[in-house]
Amino acid sequence: MPIYYPDILDQGTKPRTFRYGDKDVMLYALGIGLGADPMNETELAFVYEKGLKVVPTAATVLAGRGTSEPLPTPEGHRPSMPNYLMLVHGEQKVELHRPLPTEGAFTTESRTIGAYDKGKDKGAVLVSQTIWRDETGEKVATLTGSSFCRADGGFGGPAEGAPEPHPTPTRAPDKSVDIATREDQALLYRLNGDRNPLHSDPESAKRSGFPRPILHGLCTYGITCRAVLQEIVDWDSDRIASHEARFSAPVFPGDTITVDLWVDGPVISFEARVKERGATVIKNGKTVLRT
Repeated sequence: MPIYYPDILDQGTKPRTFRYGDKDVMLYALGIGLGADPMNETELAFVYEKGLKVVPTAATVLAGRGTSEPLPTPEGHRPSMPNYLMLVHGEQKVELHRPLPTEGAFTTESRTIGAYDKGKDKGAVLVSQTIWRDETGEKVATLTGSSFCRADGGFGGPAEGAPEPHPTPTRAPDKSVDIATREDQALLYRLNGDRNPLHSDPESAKRSGFPRPILHGLCTYGITCRAVLQEIVDWDSDRIASHEARFSAPVFPGDTITVDLWVDGPVISFEARVKERGATVIKNGKTVLRT
Protein backbone atom coordinates (compact mmCIF):
# COMPACT_ATOMS: atom_id res chain seq x y z
CA MET A 1 0.00 0.00 0.00
CA PRO A 2 1.58 3.34 -1.01
CA ILE A 3 1.84 6.71 0.71
CA TYR A 4 -1.15 8.99 0.14
CA TYR A 5 -0.61 12.71 0.55
CA PRO A 6 -1.85 14.76 2.37
CA ASP A 7 -3.95 11.98 3.97
CA ILE A 8 -0.93 10.59 5.81
CA LEU A 9 -0.75 13.77 7.91
CA ASP A 10 -4.06 12.75 9.51
CA GLN A 11 -2.66 9.40 10.64
CA GLY A 12 -1.86 8.88 14.29
CA THR A 13 -2.65 6.83 17.36
CA LYS A 14 -4.99 7.14 20.28
CA PRO A 15 -3.38 7.82 23.69
CA ARG A 16 -1.83 4.71 25.26
CA THR A 17 -0.89 4.44 28.93
CA PHE A 18 2.35 2.76 29.96
CA ARG A 19 4.44 2.39 33.08
CA TYR A 20 8.12 1.77 33.67
CA GLY A 21 10.25 1.18 36.76
CA ASP A 22 13.83 1.10 37.94
CA LYS A 23 14.52 -2.28 36.30
CA ASP A 24 13.73 -0.79 32.86
CA VAL A 25 15.96 2.22 33.56
CA MET A 26 18.87 0.00 34.59
CA LEU A 27 18.43 -2.40 31.66
CA TYR A 28 18.70 0.47 29.20
CA ALA A 29 21.88 1.76 30.84
CA LEU A 30 23.41 -1.72 30.72
CA GLY A 31 22.37 -1.98 27.07
CA ILE A 32 24.46 1.07 26.10
CA GLY A 33 27.45 -0.31 28.01
CA LEU A 34 27.29 1.47 31.36
CA GLY A 35 28.33 -0.53 34.43
CA ALA A 36 30.91 -2.72 32.71
CA ASP A 37 33.26 -1.91 35.59
CA PRO A 38 31.28 -2.54 38.80
CA MET A 39 33.81 -0.46 40.76
CA ASN A 40 33.17 2.63 38.65
CA GLU A 41 30.80 4.50 40.97
CA THR A 42 29.84 7.19 38.44
CA GLU A 43 28.50 4.56 36.02
CA LEU A 44 27.12 2.45 38.86
CA ALA A 45 24.65 5.25 39.58
CA PHE A 46 22.84 4.39 36.32
CA VAL A 47 22.63 0.62 36.90
CA TYR A 48 22.01 0.34 40.64
CA GLU A 49 18.87 1.40 42.48
CA LYS A 50 20.81 3.29 45.15
CA GLY A 51 20.62 6.90 43.99
CA LEU A 52 19.55 5.75 40.52
CA LYS A 53 19.96 8.16 37.59
CA VAL A 54 18.22 7.96 34.18
CA VAL A 55 20.06 8.26 30.87
CA PRO A 56 17.99 10.85 28.93
CA THR A 57 17.89 8.79 25.71
CA ALA A 58 16.19 5.96 27.61
CA ALA A 59 13.01 7.75 26.53
CA THR A 60 13.39 5.93 23.19
CA VAL A 61 12.60 2.57 24.84
CA LEU A 62 10.84 3.15 28.16
CA ALA A 63 7.39 3.44 26.57
CA GLY A 64 7.78 -0.13 25.36
CA ARG A 65 6.80 -1.43 21.94
CA GLY A 66 3.13 -2.09 22.62
CA THR A 67 0.75 -1.38 19.77
CA SER A 68 -1.41 1.73 19.91
CA GLU A 69 -4.91 1.84 18.49
CA PRO A 70 -5.03 4.08 15.42
CA LEU A 71 -7.18 7.19 15.41
CA PRO A 72 -10.54 6.90 13.65
CA THR A 73 -10.14 7.24 9.88
CA PRO A 74 -11.57 10.55 8.65
CA GLU A 75 -14.20 10.29 5.93
CA GLY A 76 -12.54 9.85 2.54
CA HIS A 77 -9.14 9.20 4.12
CA ARG A 78 -6.79 6.86 2.26
CA PRO A 79 -4.61 4.94 4.77
CA SER A 80 -0.90 4.90 3.95
CA MET A 81 1.35 1.93 4.58
CA PRO A 82 5.03 2.34 3.59
CA ASN A 83 7.07 -0.70 2.57
CA TYR A 84 8.63 -1.48 5.96
CA LEU A 85 11.08 -3.96 4.45
CA MET A 86 12.70 -1.01 2.66
CA LEU A 87 12.48 1.47 5.55
CA VAL A 88 15.47 2.64 7.61
CA HIS A 89 15.63 4.89 10.65
CA GLY A 90 17.09 8.22 9.52
CA GLU A 91 17.11 10.60 12.48
CA GLN A 92 16.09 10.68 16.13
CA LYS A 93 15.53 13.49 18.63
CA VAL A 94 14.55 13.27 22.29
CA GLU A 95 13.39 16.50 23.92
CA LEU A 96 12.82 16.34 27.67
CA HIS A 97 10.50 18.99 29.07
CA ARG A 98 11.75 17.95 32.49
CA PRO A 99 14.22 15.26 33.65
CA LEU A 100 12.88 11.72 33.51
CA PRO A 101 12.00 10.10 36.85
CA THR A 102 13.19 6.60 37.72
CA GLU A 103 9.61 5.28 37.54
CA GLY A 104 6.15 6.44 36.65
CA ALA A 105 3.00 6.11 34.55
CA PHE A 106 2.54 8.17 31.41
CA THR A 107 0.39 8.44 28.31
CA THR A 108 1.83 8.48 24.83
CA GLU A 109 0.37 9.25 21.41
CA SER A 110 2.01 9.46 17.99
CA ARG A 111 1.30 11.06 14.64
CA THR A 112 2.93 11.71 11.27
CA ILE A 113 3.97 15.37 11.05
CA GLY A 114 5.76 15.39 7.70
CA ALA A 115 6.05 13.47 4.41
CA TYR A 116 8.58 14.46 1.76
CA ASP A 117 8.84 13.00 -1.73
CA LYS A 118 12.39 12.65 -3.04
CA GLY A 119 11.29 11.12 -6.35
CA LYS A 120 10.07 7.77 -7.65
CA ASP A 121 13.55 6.26 -7.73
CA LYS A 122 14.88 8.12 -4.68
CA GLY A 123 12.38 7.28 -1.96
CA ALA A 124 10.55 9.31 0.66
CA VAL A 125 11.15 10.76 4.12
CA LEU A 126 8.48 10.43 6.80
CA VAL A 127 8.67 12.41 10.05
CA SER A 128 6.77 11.17 13.10
CA GLN A 129 6.32 12.61 16.57
CA THR A 130 5.48 10.93 19.87
CA ILE A 131 4.49 12.93 22.94
CA TRP A 132 4.59 11.70 26.53
CA ARG A 133 2.24 13.26 29.09
CA ASP A 134 1.99 12.69 32.81
CA GLU A 135 -1.18 11.95 34.74
CA THR A 136 -2.04 15.67 34.87
CA GLY A 137 -1.70 16.05 31.09
CA GLU A 138 1.59 17.96 31.22
CA LYS A 139 4.19 17.18 28.56
CA VAL A 140 7.14 15.13 29.78
CA ALA A 141 8.97 14.27 26.55
CA THR A 142 8.69 14.76 22.80
CA LEU A 143 10.31 12.20 20.51
CA THR A 144 10.72 13.11 16.86
CA GLY A 145 12.06 10.65 14.32
CA SER A 146 12.46 10.43 10.58
CA SER A 147 12.41 7.34 8.41
CA PHE A 148 13.82 6.96 4.91
CA CYS A 149 11.39 4.88 2.85
CA ARG A 150 13.51 3.67 -0.05
CA ALA A 151 10.62 2.19 -2.06
CA ASP A 152 7.94 4.83 -1.55
CA GLY A 153 8.98 7.86 -3.58
CA GLY A 154 6.80 9.39 -6.27
CA PHE A 155 3.65 9.87 -4.17
CA GLY A 156 3.26 13.53 -5.09
CA GLY A 157 4.12 15.20 -1.80
CA PRO A 158 6.46 18.16 -1.32
CA ALA A 159 10.11 17.60 -2.16
CA GLU A 160 11.40 20.36 0.10
CA GLY A 161 10.69 21.49 3.64
CA ALA A 162 12.10 18.60 5.69
CA PRO A 163 14.00 19.74 8.80
CA GLU A 164 17.59 20.69 8.01
CA PRO A 165 20.28 18.67 9.84
CA HIS A 166 22.34 20.43 12.51
CA PRO A 167 25.62 21.67 10.94
CA THR A 168 28.79 20.14 12.32
CA PRO A 169 31.51 22.70 13.17
CA THR A 170 34.42 22.81 10.75
CA ARG A 171 37.09 23.23 13.46
CA ALA A 172 38.82 20.34 15.19
CA PRO A 173 36.75 18.67 17.93
CA ASP A 174 37.09 20.10 21.42
CA LYS A 175 36.96 16.59 22.88
CA SER A 176 37.04 13.01 21.59
CA VAL A 177 36.30 9.83 23.50
CA ASP A 178 36.59 6.16 22.54
CA ILE A 179 33.79 3.89 23.77
CA ALA A 180 34.16 0.16 23.20
CA THR A 181 31.13 -1.99 22.46
CA ARG A 182 30.91 -5.63 23.46
CA GLU A 183 30.49 -8.59 21.12
CA ASP A 184 27.19 -9.43 22.85
CA GLN A 185 25.92 -5.86 23.15
CA ALA A 186 23.09 -6.19 20.61
CA LEU A 187 21.86 -9.34 22.38
CA LEU A 188 21.57 -7.34 25.60
CA TYR A 189 20.19 -4.15 24.08
CA ARG A 190 17.41 -6.03 22.26
CA LEU A 191 15.88 -6.89 25.64
CA ASN A 192 14.76 -3.26 25.79
CA GLY A 193 12.12 -4.23 23.24
CA ASP A 194 13.52 -4.21 19.69
CA ARG A 195 13.84 -7.90 18.82
CA ASN A 196 14.40 -7.44 15.10
CA PRO A 197 16.44 -10.54 14.12
CA LEU A 198 18.78 -8.30 12.12
CA HIS A 199 20.48 -7.67 15.48
CA SER A 200 20.66 -11.27 16.70
CA ASP A 201 20.31 -13.83 13.89
CA PRO A 202 23.33 -14.31 11.59
CA GLU A 203 21.17 -15.67 8.76
CA SER A 204 18.78 -12.71 8.96
CA ALA A 205 21.72 -10.32 8.89
CA LYS A 206 23.15 -12.02 5.78
CA ARG A 207 19.78 -11.76 4.01
CA SER A 208 19.89 -8.03 4.74
CA GLY A 209 23.36 -7.72 3.23
CA PHE A 210 25.47 -7.69 6.39
CA PRO A 211 28.22 -10.17 7.26
CA ARG A 212 26.85 -10.49 10.80
CA PRO A 213 24.23 -8.95 13.09
CA ILE A 214 24.52 -5.19 13.55
CA LEU A 215 24.06 -3.04 16.63
CA HIS A 216 20.75 -1.20 16.98
CA GLY A 217 21.02 2.36 15.69
CA LEU A 218 19.30 3.59 18.84
CA CYS A 219 21.98 1.84 20.90
CA THR A 220 24.65 3.83 19.06
CA TYR A 221 22.51 6.93 19.62
CA GLY A 222 22.44 6.17 23.36
CA ILE A 223 26.22 5.72 23.36
CA THR A 224 26.63 9.26 21.97
CA CYS A 225 24.50 10.53 24.86
CA ARG A 226 26.74 8.56 27.21
CA ALA A 227 29.73 10.42 25.70
CA VAL A 228 28.12 13.78 26.50
CA LEU A 229 27.38 12.62 30.05
CA GLN A 230 30.97 11.48 30.53
CA GLU A 231 32.88 14.27 28.83
CA ILE A 232 30.70 17.39 29.18
CA VAL A 233 28.28 17.34 32.14
CA ASP A 234 30.16 15.19 34.67
CA TRP A 235 27.41 12.53 34.61
CA ASP A 236 24.65 15.02 35.57
CA SER A 237 21.87 13.59 33.38
CA ASP A 238 19.39 16.29 34.47
CA ARG A 239 21.38 18.86 32.47
CA ILE A 240 20.49 17.32 29.10
CA ALA A 241 17.38 18.96 27.65
CA SER A 242 17.53 17.39 24.18
CA HIS A 243 19.66 15.01 22.14
CA GLU A 244 19.36 14.48 18.38
CA ALA A 245 21.36 12.81 15.62
CA ARG A 246 21.27 11.37 12.12
CA PHE A 247 22.18 7.72 11.46
CA SER A 248 24.69 7.26 8.65
CA ALA A 249 26.25 3.77 8.88
CA PRO A 250 25.86 0.60 10.96
CA VAL A 251 27.97 -0.42 13.95
CA PHE A 252 28.96 -4.04 14.52
CA PRO A 253 29.04 -5.31 18.12
CA GLY A 254 32.66 -5.25 19.22
CA ASP A 255 33.45 -2.03 17.33
CA THR A 256 35.03 0.86 19.24
CA ILE A 257 33.06 4.06 18.66
CA THR A 258 34.92 7.37 18.69
CA VAL A 259 32.64 10.29 19.58
CA ASP A 260 33.90 13.75 18.59
CA LEU A 261 32.39 16.66 20.53
CA TRP A 262 32.29 20.41 19.91
CA VAL A 263 31.25 22.72 22.77
CA ASP A 264 29.55 26.05 22.03
CA GLY A 265 27.95 27.22 25.26
CA PRO A 266 24.86 25.11 25.97
CA VAL A 267 25.00 23.49 22.50
CA ILE A 268 27.12 20.37 22.06
CA SER A 269 27.67 19.17 18.49
CA PHE A 270 28.87 15.62 17.92
CA GLU A 271 29.68 12.93 15.39
CA ALA A 272 30.59 9.28 15.91
CA ARG A 273 32.87 7.08 13.87
CA VAL A 274 34.50 3.66 13.84
CA LYS A 275 38.15 4.37 13.10
CA GLU A 276 39.05 0.77 12.23
CA ARG A 277 36.62 0.78 9.31
CA GLY A 278 36.83 4.47 8.41
CA ALA A 279 33.06 4.75 8.88
CA THR A 280 31.13 7.72 10.24
CA VAL A 281 28.13 6.14 11.95
CA ILE A 282 26.39 9.20 13.46
CA LYS A 283 26.27 12.65 11.85
CA ASN A 284 24.84 16.09 12.63
CA GLY A 285 24.50 15.37 16.34
CA LYS A 286 23.27 18.09 18.69
CA THR A 287 22.74 18.14 22.45
CA VAL A 288 21.19 21.15 24.19
CA LEU A 289 21.97 21.60 27.88
CA ARG A 290 19.82 23.18 30.54
CA THR A 291 21.46 26.34 31.85
